[in-house]
Amino acid sequence: MKTTPLSHLQLAILLGMTVALGPLALDAYLPAFPEIADALGVGHGSVGLTLSAYVGALGLAQLLGGPLSDRYGRQQILFTGLAVFAFAAFMIAQAQTLPEMLSWRIVQGIGGAFCAVSVPAIVRDQTSGQDAARLFGLIGLVMFIAPAAAPSIGSMLLYFSEWHAIFLMLAVYGALLAIVLHFVLFRRLPLRQKDPTPVSTLITNYAYVLRHGVTMRFVGIQALCFSAMLVFITHASFIYQEWFGLSNATFSALFAANIVAMASLNLLNRRLLNRYQSVRILRACVFLQAIAVTILVVCAWAGAPYWVIAACIIMSVGFMGAIIPNNMANALEFFPHLGGTAAAMLGAAQFTIAGAISALSATLAGGTLLPIVLVMAACVFGAAILAAGGPGAVEREGLA
Repeated sequence: MKTTPLSHLQLAILLGMTVALGPLALDAYLPAFPEIADALGVGHGSVGLTLSAYVGALGLAQLLGGPLSDRYGRQQILFTGLAVFAFAAFMIAQAQTLPEMLSWRIVQGIGGAFCAVSVPAIVRDQTSGQDAARLFGLIGLVMFIAPAAAPSIGSMLLYFSEWHAIFLMLAVYGALLAIVLHFVLFRRLPLRQKDPTPVSTLITNYAYVLRHGVTMRFVGIQALCFSAMLVFITHASFIYQEWFGLSNATFSALFAANIVAMASLNLLNRRLLNRYQSVRILRACVFLQAIAVTILVVCAWAGAPYWVIAACIIMSVGFMGAIIPNNMANALEFFPHLGGTAAAMLGAAQFTIAGAISALSATLAGGTLLPIVLVMAACVFGAAILAAGGPGAVEREGLA
């Protein structure tokens, strides 16, 4: 029986549900940190190691999952990732000690990485150029729901049960998602017929990606812009609740405002793509982000009130709603047959570099606001330098 092809919106919803695994696994259990610490008999800070373990595995394991998806296909690697993710989540719920929980969080991160790297590869298989930027934008729009809702979901589960329920929820979500993707996505997805990547080239293909100067420019932009956002996320509680002494409700509202700003820029980006090349929109947004973070640094140095600082942060972070989809589309454009490898390089660099810079910012902060925003500014200025040559380089490659 002939099936109806998926629309971009349907594809974006399904792939957005897949990418949502990341924010759910990161944010849903944040409200349970005190309860987990008590249950495992460790300090609150020690529970934070489970977050670092997941993020580290999520970044590094993409380097393995990407080439494997090029060799064995997106469906096989994605379903393997979902199975590993769901099983690890179930085992985390049974954990009795911190080392046990850390071990299974690493396994869960590996499963999450296989899922995360499959999504941009599927997008590259189906689209290219402006269409890819639009589809990445739609996926991002769906994705904004996850980080906004995850802490509330965790709090609701804690109200009715214990912290174990959060990870059981993640296990059920992974299992149900596999069923939905099998019957709704892959049965209707017109996968391109191509020769699988030979096993002998799975590693050497990374050298091919690394030698591609234009792609590595986009990888750098993504890593640095994401680093600036992660630095803010790492210190958000300190900035608003300790430095400015705001309430939990005000902090939550200001944090949610960043998501609203990103969603708004994402929608604006979709309109701009009808008139402008995605690479030019990317460069403009990075430059505007650099201006916003410059104003943030000046305001922090001058001791501006919290609402001024918050407005600058919201403006700076908000541009990520347009930067990420355009940058991903351009980074993968040159690799129609190595989408998994290119996506793995992008994801691994993004998480590992951002994690290192975020950790460095924690040592440099010294309990004050200015060093934090200076680290953010250094990241964005670095991205702006890379973006300055972006459009010209892409035009020389014949894409603009």
